[in-house]
Amino acid sequence: MRSVPVKYAPFALSILVACLSGAAMAAPTSDEALERMRSMKTTGQSLEMTTIPQTGEVADALRANLDRIKLPDGFKIELYAVVPDARHMAVGPSSGVVFVGTRKTDLWAVTDRTKNRKADEVKRFAPAISFTQPGPCFSQDGFLFVAEHNRVLVFPAAEFFYEGPDVAADIVVPTGELIPTEEESYNHGARVCAVGPDNKLTVSLGQPHNVPPKDKLDLYSKHGIGGIIRMERDGSKREVYATGVRNSVGITYNPTSKELWFTDNQVDGMGDDIPPGEINHAPEAGMKFGMPWFGGGQVRTNEYADETPPDGLTPPVIETIAHAADMGLTFYTGKMFPEQYRGGLFSAQRGSWNRTEPAGARVMFTPFAADGSGPSGETLPFAEGWLDKETGEYYGRIVDVAQLKDGSLLVSDDTAGAIYRISYSGGAN
Repeated sequence: MRSVPVKYAPFALSILVACLSGAAMAAPTSDEALERMRSMKTTGQSLEMTTIPQTGEVADALRANLDRIKLPDGFKIELYAVVPDARHMAVGPSSGVVFVGTRKTDLWAVTDRTKNRKADEVKRFAPAISFTQPGPCFSQDGFLFVAEHNRVLVFPAAEFFYEGPDVAADIVVPTGELIPTEEESYNHGARVCAVGPDNKLTVSLGQPHNVPPKDKLDLYSKHGIGGIIRMERDGSKREVYATGVRNSVGITYNPTSKELWFTDNQVDGMGDDIPPGEINHAPEAGMKFGMPWFGGGQVRTNEYADETPPDGLTPPVIETIAHAADMGLTFYTGKMFPEQYRGGLFSAQRGSWNRTEPAGARVMFTPFAADGSGPSGETLPFAEGWLDKETGEYYGRIVDVAQLKDGSLLVSDDTAGAIYRISYSGGAN
């Protein structure tokens, strides 16, 4: 290759800088990339997409930590995937690919290609888009919805486009229209979603305060902040489905009764043992729950202690240990687990941050009546051990639970950055 004469070097350098600058300018912003994908155009992203190694020191350490976990007889837990910051999960109804949200900007696609019940590949989904705390959920016909802090997107064929960087996409709720922009906050900003049996999209909207101030109540009630909203899948006909919710980071529909159940994280700073966490039932629109008059269960908040609560407030169906941080939940519809688990509710407790004696970091189970109407027994630990009770050290923080097609249960851990799989092989039942 011939060298450039010295007298032409400055000119050649300027051309090189211009080319490099032009290449940088050609890369679309996140919003531009989204618009290109909405028009079925390429974004120019590299086909070499970010992937996460599934072997090595990190994976080995995660497997070793699972020796600590206690389960009922006949069950076992294994590492399913190394997934940084793994939080809420959505399992593809056709392919079984697991889409995993985070509290950051990444949405991961987790694939078990060999069907050996361990992920072969974890890679960044739609890498041209910078998400904001994405929370994924699927419709039964395979549309992937992603609820962000202040936007909702939909990917109509995510299970089939995820292999490459460009995917079919559309906007359900534009940026800045899920909540008023002046109410955006780093606190309680994660959203979760579910598509209900009525084919409508349900989204929870945590409010940003420990206890919402009085001058915000009307605004929050109007927009569904500190509540749950519902809309058509195209974003139209939005309605406030439920109010009086502090910060729900777990919503699901019972497959038998077709009714909504959700967790709620309750008021901090009132002591180790109050107020309790909540699992709530919202069978119809317009229901009002306890916030801000109640901090959790029947425990009154200090800020509203002198006020008479309005009539018609709905108490929780299940009260859980205070500050354990109840998160994702799912009803078990599989056949792998023994009969006593079928139709029951699995829920995740991420673990406390403000107790003198830590609690949580475990999977809970609540048996349910056959008609799905409500609990038929006590809520008890199902998988625990991520919290070392002697030292108070967490070996993981459990966020969500989801079911694979074979009936096994996935458990996400956003602190260790992993998804675990719980299976049963204890014999016929």
